[in-house]
Amino acid sequence: MPSCLRHPVLLLLLLAGWAGACYGVRFGLMEAARWVELCDGKGSALCDVRSTLGLLIYFRVLAWPALACTLPAFFIAGPRGRLLAWLGLFLTVPALALYSVTPAVVSVLLGALRLVRDERPSAPANSAATNTAEATAQPSA
Repeated sequence: MPSCLRHPVLLLLLLAGWAGACYGVRFGLMEAARWVELCDGKGSALCDVRSTLGLLIYFRVLAWPALACTLPAFFIAGPRGRLLAWLGLFLTVPALALYSVTPAVVSVLLGALRLVRDERPSAPANSAATNTAEATAQPSA
C-alpha cells in the first residue's frame, strides 16, 4: 500500500486545500466582473486561460476523467482501488467548483463509498460451515 494512503486525514486536508484553490479560480477568474471588461477583445494570457476553462466547463472535460477513475475504483479491491478513488476525488473537486456538477456528484459518491468500504480479508468458505458443525456437535452438559 502506498504510504500516502495510510494518512487519510492528511489527504482530506489536501483535498480541502485543493477545493479552496478551485473555488478561488472560480470566483477570482471565472465570475469576477473585472475580467469581462479586461478580456473584451484583448488576448492576454489570463484571458486565454479563462476562455479555455470556459470551454472545459462547457464540454464537462473536468468531470469525465474523475468519473473514469472512481467508477473502476468502486469495483477494484485493495490499495489500487483506494488509490483510484482518491485520484478520482482530487479530479472531481475542480469539476464541482467549476459547474460540471452532474457527473461530478456521481464521481464523489462512488469515490466516497469506495473509501469508506470495509476491507476485510475473505475467510475460507468452508470455515463457517466447520465452526457451525463444531458448535452443534458439542454435547450440552
